[in-house]
Amino acid sequence: MEAHVVVEALALAESAGTVREAAQVLRAHYSKLHVVVVDAFDMRDERPAATGATRALYYGATDGHCWQVTNDPAQAAGFFLTEA
Repeated sequence: MEAHVVVEALALAESAGTVREAAQVLRAHYSKLHVVVVDAFDMRDERPAATGATRALYYGATDGHCWQVTNDPAQAAGFFLTEA
């Protein structure tokens, strides 16, 4: 995933009223990427790809079956999205 995508995605997520609305916006804008809303507590030990005033994005990678957080944008196939 290119660096500008996460910057743009965070701006879109920040513009939404709720985290669920942010996920809908991201899914509509990036139809090929998966977007999963998770609780910020569950991501407490992970490093976000981008953090704004109200939202945080984490890169998500998959092996075709399981999903995990990655710090490598080249492996990213989507985002985990939380409240900041």
